[in-house]
Amino acid sequence: MARRRLAALAAAAAALMWQGEALPQNPQEAVFEQHCAVCHDNPATRAPARNSLRAMSPEFIVSALTDGIMTAQGSALTAPQRVALAEYLTGQKIGTQRPMAGRCPGKPPAFSLSGPSFNGWGVNLENWRFQREPGIAAADLDRLEVKWAFGFPGAVVAFGQPTIAGGRVFVGSQGGHVYALDAQTGCYYWDYAASTGVRTAVTIARIGNRNAALFGDRRGHAYAVDADTGQTIWKVTPDPAPNVQVTGAPTLFEGRLYVPISGGDDSAAVNPKYECCKGRGAVVALDAATGKVIWRTYLIPDVSPQGKNAVGTQLWGPSGVSVWSSPTIDAKRRVLYVGTGDNHSAPATSNSDSVVAIALDSGQILWSNQVLSGDMGNGACFTVEKTNCPEPHGPDFDLASSPNLITLPNGKRVLTIGQKSGMMWGLDPDERGRIVWKVRVGKGGTLGGVQWGTATDGRTVYVAVSDLTLINPIIGEPLVIDPNIGGGLFALDAATGAQAWYAPPARVCGERKNCSPAQSGAVTATLEYVLSGAIDGHVRAYATDSGKVLWDYDTAKPYVTVNGVKASGGSLDSAGPTIAGGMLFVNSGYGLYGGQAGNVLIAFAPRR
Repeated sequence: MARRRLAALAAAAAALMWQGEALPQNPQEAVFEQHCAVCHDNPATRAPARNSLRAMSPEFIVSALTDGIMTAQGSALTAPQRVALAEYLTGQKIGTQRPMAGRCPGKPPAFSLSGPSFNGWGVNLENWRFQREPGIAAADLDRLEVKWAFGFPGAVVAFGQPTIAGGRVFVGSQGGHVYALDAQTGCYYWDYAASTGVRTAVTIARIGNRNAALFGDRRGHAYAVDADTGQTIWKVTPDPAPNVQVTGAPTLFEGRLYVPISGGDDSAAVNPKYECCKGRGAVVALDAATGKVIWRTYLIPDVSPQGKNAVGTQLWGPSGVSVWSSPTIDAKRRVLYVGTGDNHSAPATSNSDSVVAIALDSGQILWSNQVLSGDMGNGACFTVEKTNCPEPHGPDFDLASSPNLITLPNGKRVLTIGQKSGMMWGLDPDERGRIVWKVRVGKGGTLGGVQWGTATDGRTVYVAVSDLTLINPIIGEPLVIDPNIGGGLFALDAATGAQAWYAPPARVCGERKNCSPAQSGAVTATLEYVLSGAIDGHVRAYATDSGKVLWDYDTAKPYVTVNGVKASGGSLDSAGPTIAGGMLFVNSGYGLYGGQAGNVLIAFAPRR
């Protein structure tokens, strides 16, 4: 597959030269301005900034424009134009990228699910993100050193949380590849090419008579891949609607794979000619053995015409209410819980910015607790003309992280979840989500509050705060993030929300560019320490009893990689660290929203 795609790209490049087209000076700049700048020069979108595009490979950009996440935008360009644009933006020629080294030698050892693991996004069905036996004690932290590093080719973001199972590490990448690595050495057993970027964590499980790796991609596909060989078992589209994606890890329970669906068209709304918006958040239950859809539950009603905008473009709605994160399973009540995002177009609906409970067996919505009503918005709200921005537009306060389902020592249960508003919520899952407690941990914002995930040991909830702040959110200008605002880690009592301790953010940016103390990524807990990464590039371990920093490592540096790919670290965001079997794995690099680009997976182990 990879060779055929590379040959096709090379042929397209050759066709461009053969045609001998008389092109004006820098025609690709005009193409970029016409088709790309509206998103890539807009600080409100999730599109990588112009300088981040240069760090990518031309093959990846062409693939994204041809049949990847940017297919809609690329459809307006011919194949030669896509090649020329990619080569112009990256400064590299198609076909010049060297083959990746680092294949594991000899016959792979037998793969078994036994042994230490950090499997999937939240480790357990309740999404605790807690490792009881990490194999690295607090006393070992000072002896941690880099054991190996693996570079993601052509990437500026390292956002796929590494899964540890059976002595291997399974990790997705921005380039659309999923890798199975040897945990001890970092060599790779297989390299699977998905349709586009894979930011979900991978879940490893026994399905029928073989081990399967289960994950989703940013074009809305779900996959089951043989964990031993990397061969496709099945690949399906859980939701046939266009412009949807899978950003949260699918959750496996009793032979069903529960896939969260998020709408991906809010960024396209910056274009006044875009018919905003049709994407709808959903949860889809698949048969894990076959990929067959068992039920599909949308979180908003059917989309319908909603008039036209100021330039005469047809508008649609309601839309949005994305499920950005991994569902949480309540085996006792046979329910799953998800947090939702805002509406992308009018009218506002009752399930936006909510915690929603859905029956595992039927897909029926059992209850929904909306903690903020009327929150509508899309990328156009951050432009000058705001043509496609719904009014009144809200603050974009998604509940984008997975809930933690906790059974307290007294038998009561609580569902805890963070919000981009800066609020932490404790809800009663046995009383239709009744609010038990709420605590403000951050000032909140579009890039603020709680972003990607909390952790718990069953008594205490550990909450990292983003509050990433842009100094100059101006379209067309390079993003600059405030090096002095954001960050902090809270320990809250799970039963009451009372603060046990607070660890203030570090102030280490100095003159470093693309640096912020914001702690946007998901956190990971053990009995002795909590792991949290920051936009400043540091991963830190905090004592669970006091919040004292026990270990601090700056990942933002170049690395010699086991696969021969030029790689460096950068900002830490999205996925959290994973730890098992005496090894710690950290993805470094996040060239979005002003953060420092990077493309490396770093493996740590105590020095002997």
